[in-house]
Amino acid sequence: MVNDFSYIDENLRIIRERVGEAFGKYRKAGDSLRIMAVTKTVIPEAVNYAVSLGLDLLGENRVQEYLSKKDFYEKSAEVQFIGSLQTNKVKYIIDTVTMIQSVDSIRLAETISRLAVKNNKTIDILCEVNIGDEDSKGGISPCDTGDFIEQISQLDGILIRGLMTIPPPSDSDIFLGRMQELFNEVSEKKKSVVRMDTLSMGMTHDYADAIKYGSNIVRIGTGLFGARNYDIKK
Repeated sequence: MVNDFSYIDENLRIIRERVGEAFGKYRKAGDSLRIMAVTKTVIPEAVNYAVSLGLDLLGENRVQEYLSKKDFYEKSAEVQFIGSLQTNKVKYIIDTVTMIQSVDSIRLAETISRLAVKNNKTIDILCEVNIGDEDSKGGISPCDTGDFIEQISQLDGILIRGLMTIPPPSDSDIFLGRMQELFNEVSEKKKSVVRMDTLSMGMTHDYADAIKYGSNIVRIGTGLFGARNYDIKK
């Protein structure tokens, strides 16, 4: 039986339309913006269909699942890691992802640095911020973000590109605004240490609002691929 992924065409049409409207309303010409296809529990055939439609940036949440799928992905797609990452799992992804968005501890940053140097490469990272200070989520406290960046900016093998967040689902508009303020503040204060150009925020339910507040990577899974219903290794 051949899978029918034509529903992705319509979902992507809607996403691109909404992204275009938000971009035209809130952003200026020359601003960068990428749509990331979040592939958690999505089978490789569906992911590759999305790639064939022009989506060239994939977001992976789980190391084991990624390892089970990566060899089946179209090679033209760039893969970034966006999920919670244990230090003992970094070695499995260091060679095949272009960015790790979820760096939220000195220990994790040091591990990425050590393995990047060992593998003769420099890897882009984002510092994950817990903008809502939620106990259920990882990420650096907003008030500690500047100091955190200062500390890890001295590490070899990593290049700090910016910030990532998952705001609380309620009042996300407020927290997206706070995240933009934090990004601008840290970028200005730490410009002698690091040049930040990436703000990753916005998912299926709030990506238009995230564009309003300066996001240049929006991470969309359910809105693109539908409800998660595939049996994929964790």
